[in-house]
Amino acid sequence: MLSADELERYARHIVLPEVGGAGQAALRNARVLVIGAGGLGAPLLLYLAAAGVGTLGVVDDDAVSLSNLQRQVIHATPDVGRPKVASAAAAIGRLNPHVTVIPHHARLSAHNALDLIGAYDIVADGSDNFATRYLVSDACYLANKVLVTGALGRFDGTLTTIRARQRGADGKPNPTYRCLFPEPPPPGTVPACAEAGILGALAGVVGAMAALEVIREIVGFGEGLVGRLVMLDASAMRFESLSYAWDPKNPLSGEHPTIKDLSGHV
Repeated sequence: MLSADELERYARHIVLPEVGGAGQAALRNARVLVIGAGGLGAPLLLYLAAAGVGTLGVVDDDAVSLSNLQRQVIHATPDVGRPKVASAAAAIGRLNPHVTVIPHHARLSAHNALDLIGAYDIVADGSDNFATRYLVSDACYLANKVLVTGALGRFDGTLTTIRARQRGADGKPNPTYRCLFPEPPPPGTVPACAEAGILGALAGVVGAMAALEVIREIVGFGEGLVGRLVMLDASAMRFESLSYAWDPKNPLSGEHPTIKDLSGHV
């Protein structure tokens, strides 16, 4: 049962037929792990907390720096130098005391990924590098977890959802991240945020979209992003959608898989 305080807090959700009391209860019972408390993770965490997701895990080994504050809106100037997971947990506590935050002040690696991911229902990846994205997607496949994954460029963003252990209406397996992007680009070919720059508000848009997708996955309404990559060009304010399908040659879930554990990741 939702408390009187929760009924008032989530009233605008509960009056939506697509959510209602049952959907709000599902949000309260959900456990979501967010990878990264940075540009994508900051709005993602805030909106999941505001929506009433009961348990939020946050994985990040970094500390808040002044240059983060242009886009990482969960942190504030007094938080500079503080671990991002601690700053994020404090902000969530101020926003919604009904949410339990589990900070994981560590870098996700092949050694801890399965243990961390295994404790949650859904994983939302807001990491800022290809190595972590491939590690998260492989680990979610091996752990049979739903993955919502986003990425940012200078003026562009992408978002998709992966339910790789399930099958589509055609009976074929759902695609994995490696069906969409078989291999990461060579090191050094894609400049980091510090070198290339990024439009701050873009992180808010894509992070909020990721939160919306997680909420839809938990409550179960609308058309999800399985097999669809949403692309945003912020310089033209244009959205496009790309459909992708299971690749029988992909090394993770193809007909002859070669990736059977995380030993290939650092």
